Amino acid sequence: MRHGDFSELAAFIAVAEAGSFTRASAKLGLSQSAVSYSVRMLEQRLGVRLISRTTRSLSLTDAGERMLRSLRPAFEHIESEIAAVSALRDKPAGTIRITTFRYAAMSVLWPVMTTFLAEYPDIEMEVTLDEGLTDIVAGRFDAGIRIGEQVQKDMVAVRIGPDLRMAVVGSPSYFQNRTIPMTPRDLGDHRGISYRQTTGGGLYAWEFERDSEELVVRMNGPLIINDSLMLEAAALDGLGLAYTFESQVSQYIADGRLIRVLDDWCQPFPGYHLYYPSRRQHTAAFALLVEALRFKG
Repeated sequence: MRHGDFSELAAFIAVAEAGSFTRASAKLGLSQSAVSYSVRMLEQRLGVRLISRTTRSLSLTDAGERMLRSLRPAFEHIESEIAAVSALRDKPAGTIRITTFRYAAMSVLWPVMTTFLAEYPDIEMEVTLDEGLTDIVAGRFDAGIRIGEQVQKDMVAVRIGPDLRMAVVGSPSYFQNRTIPMTPRDLGDHRGISYRQTTGGGLYAWEFERDSEELVVRMNGPLIINDSLMLEAAALDGLGLAYTFESQVSQYIADGRLIRVLDDWCQPFPGYHLYYPSRRQHTAAFALLVEALRFKG
């Protein structure tokens, strides 16, 4: 069917149902002359009169009544299908690709993601774990999750978690023959488990602050690793002190498997942020995820 044929049929149905060219033109958003022309072209193409016109009224001919009965169900089906397809435009769907590191994924993304995916079954998420600072543009990611101070200035950053604190911990066996450090300066007498940063390859420095005094300590020790779970395991096995997220080892501290030191030197700092390029056009699905992750505290 040609586009003109469809518009002629639509004009005829509108006139037949409205009983008036004027009302039909208002419904279709067309001029009265355009509607009248469409109906006239349809009649000429079919070679039969569909509508009887007088100066005061119009009525359907037998052919027009038959045409209306045949066309109305078909057009109602077409309109319902068009409405259904249009609804897909606003229905959240598609794949969202996010890069982050393991602990952030488990502590802030996972609790939201499980509920989010259940609520929006047409959305898929691809989560890539990377301890380094991934270039989300080059990697074709929709967004990344990192600590606030690590987010580049040209990115849109949305806070998705509370402030964080670091903790210095060691096992009871480690402290059995060692004194408890009272200040970061005392760490020179201790063994540290060092964390190798994936980006740049440098060792992660232990940063401390108290009463406006800031200290940075670089530890020496028997082990250098680049995995947070191995960092915990090494501390639990007494290989040395570990410098890690407070929330990551809070249960071990509570049950006595790890002893925390230098608590008053570990100040809160901005927590996790979702970041993404400001210039990218994002989908409805991505906008929903941003709101679901947004920190409400």
